[in-house]
Amino acid sequence: MNDTQVTLVGYVATQIDYKDTASGPAARFRFAVTPRYYDRKKETWADAPTSFYTVWARRGLAVNLAGSVSVGEPLVVHGRLRVREDPPDGEGNRWFSADIDATAIGHDLNRGTAAFRRVVRTDVPLMAPQKAAVV
Repeated sequence: MNDTQVTLVGYVATQIDYKDTASGPAARFRFAVTPRYYDRKKETWADAPTSFYTVWARRGLAVNLAGSVSVGEPLVVHGRLRVREDPPDGEGNRWFSADIDATAIGHDLNRGTAAFRRVVRTDVPLMAPQKAAVV
């Protein structure tokens, strides 16, 4: 399969929108990416225009995302790039948007610290009911 894989570094721009759907958990949020460059004329660092992406997470990644991430936090997002064209509006303007189907999301440790907690998933309850002993 020929997918375009991308890795983006930026900040969470909106609240996580989490939903349980018929095909399993799903979450989305807007992600702001602002490249920095060195302006040789001004001899200083400057910000390029900010790009916004809609990041989609599914299944376990969606659940963990909703429980771990807040607006303004720095993240690294890796996934498949999807460019969508919306139908022309009433004035004939065409709109394009970029979505990322995330395969991995994590906090950017260049900008802070994080405490990782492994999620334990089981198909069997941890404490099975015990039968009373007959004496």
